[in-house]
Amino acid sequence: MSACGIPEEVLRDEDLIKRLEEVAKDAALMRGVLMRTKDRPNSPEVVSYAPFSLFPSPVPRTLFHQALEVQTHFNRLVDRISQNPVFLEEALASTIKVDDFTAKLFEVYRAVRQEPQTLPVVLGLNRSDYMLDQSAGGKASLKQIEINTIAASFGGLSSRTPDVHRHVLRVANRVKESQQILDNNPAAGLARGLAKAWELYGSERAVVMFLVEDVQRNIYDQRYVENELWVRDIPVIRRQFEDVWRGGSLDHDKRLFVDGQEVAIVYFRNGYMPQNYKSEKSWEARLMIERSRAVKCPDISTHLAGTKKVQQELARPGVLERFFPDEPETVAQIRATFAGLYTLDMGEDGDRTVAMALSNPDQYVLKPQREGGGNNIYGEEICRVLESMKNSTERTAYILMDKVQPRPGHNYLLRPDAPLRLCTCLSELGVFGAYVRKGAEMVMNECVGHLLRTKSSEHADGGVAAGVAVLDNPLLV
Repeated sequence: MSACGIPEEVLRDEDLIKRLEEVAKDAALMRGVLMRTKDRPNSPEVVSYAPFSLFPSPVPRTLFHQALEVQTHFNRLVDRISQNPVFLEEALASTIKVDDFTAKLFEVYRAVRQEPQTLPVVLGLNRSDYMLDQSAGGKASLKQIEINTIAASFGGLSSRTPDVHRHVLRVANRVKESQQILDNNPAAGLARGLAKAWELYGSERAVVMFLVEDVQRNIYDQRYVENELWVRDIPVIRRQFEDVWRGGSLDHDKRLFVDGQEVAIVYFRNGYMPQNYKSEKSWEARLMIERSRAVKCPDISTHLAGTKKVQQELARPGVLERFFPDEPETVAQIRATFAGLYTLDMGEDGDRTVAMALSNPDQYVLKPQREGGGNNIYGEEICRVLESMKNSTERTAYILMDKVQPRPGHNYLLRPDAPLRLCTCLSELGVFGAYVRKGAEMVMNECVGHLLRTKSSEHADGGVAAGVAVLDNPLLV
């Protein structure tokens, strides 16, 4: 393999590339790397392959394993943040004054906190995302972009992509490289977490409810996790917020029933963006779920623990030590992955951040409290946005982060109805975590797999679901 991850002789062979394109697309379809189409997003009759790279992309072995090894610490960190109302109140105090969506989530959190607290079972399925930074020159370092505590996607499809790339490499006569692609099955690991929480809930009749969007393009990613549950004889239903509002109720023990079925777990694959809440009915359904005894994945406090503002607060000196007072090695492992993160709160610290960003905008990313890809602000746009609100509390709805500078590679990105061309690419590594806590006891805490996404360097932001990045696999080097 060349430094860019594609064999030099393959790069020069246009006929072979065209043949590999056809082989790769068929391999993806045969192995179930699928999405529904934009034109018919809810039709199972019309599907295509999910966007993916023709070749796997090189990832340094030491950094890959560093990301895997720190994941169980991030699982514990998220869980401890979710149990610390004082920290959440402090961290989000300024944000909820200016960001309506975070404020609405916090309103639900406060309403639930006013009721008697019973914490029998807590389930977390998250994904920590990283890029490999080379801004300092020399060796690359692992830098966390964000941690997703709600609806962390592509655990299903990324379970199927290793075989696709192995097959492509064999056809390209790169058998040795095909053997370097690791097995990867996040779907099974995420399902193990769901199954353990379902078992601890303690009712064989109760169902796992996937709370889903009305547009179902990425349904097969979810189906892989769902089918792992059916294999274990755990029943699954799929509902939307409006279905819960219409057919949901709590009994005197706060057990949640939807359409007459007791719900053991609510697995949120929706609810992370303002537009997911179509009306006040959606918010009423969310509150009903949060008030119930059902295991929420995530519960409202864990959802808030994944906000950008919390990420920025964790980077302050001494904050991680609050959560791991007797574990300096854990603190060091987590902190080693942090990029520079800066507050935009009103006051001297926030003013310094504004001045820093305006003087050198290409070195930073401006991040709002939003998930789903395509929300971040870069370059001269940072100046335009900050100039418009630098003396206003509006700025506290954002954080500023150092822009990670990865080393570009080259790859062919396969998308339905898009011409094949060699692109200069950037990759992002995601690591899936699953944990289950019963009362004070952590009964499961695992790193359950990984995800590599690659995009053309001409795009500053955006994931696979946003239509920018494609699925990929790490080729460890």
